[in-house]
Amino acid sequence: MTDADRSDLLAALRDADAVLFGEFELSHGGTSDYYVDKYRFETDPRCLELIARAFAGRADGTKLAGVALGGVPLAAATAVEADLPYVIARKAAKEYGTGNRIEGELAEGEEVVVVEDIATTGRSALDAVEALREAGATVNRVLVVVDREEGASDLLADHDVDLEALLTASELLADADD
Repeated sequence: MTDADRSDLLAALRDADAVLFGEFELSHGGTSDYYVDKYRFETDPRCLELIARAFAGRADGTKLAGVALGGVPLAAATAVEADLPYVIARKAAKEYGTGNRIEGELAEGEEVVVVEDIATTGRSALDAVEALREAGATVNRVLVVVDREEGASDLLADHDVDLEALLTASELLADADD
């Protein structure tokens, strides 16, 4: 991602009011004085376009896997941008229909890159990686829009997975002060 692309994405996230300040409870149970609202950037056409373009440049022709719910629109937009197929990794298997945890076509040994919105602890991304590996995929990378820099990179590295973030919390918050 070039400096100009990073600057464009930061501006688009700001324009979409995707960074909120206050006191917020996070999904892992902790609290934070800022919140990156994935729904604001995932439903904004300009943000989605910039994210899809950046992810497409990093996908390297590899099948994508969107983590439900937040990673799915990102994977879909990136799939269209890069002309790549994708699958959906659910947090748990459905209790009806096919009962699948992985939705879409996935071949044994197929290389997949996980697409996620925000990484905090990395637990959600790791759960998706493990589900995909159990389904026979080879997974070595996770792409995220924002790394909150709270341990996700280390947790994933412990499981032989590289975390690649378009932006870090440090960059996002530094830009918010401008």
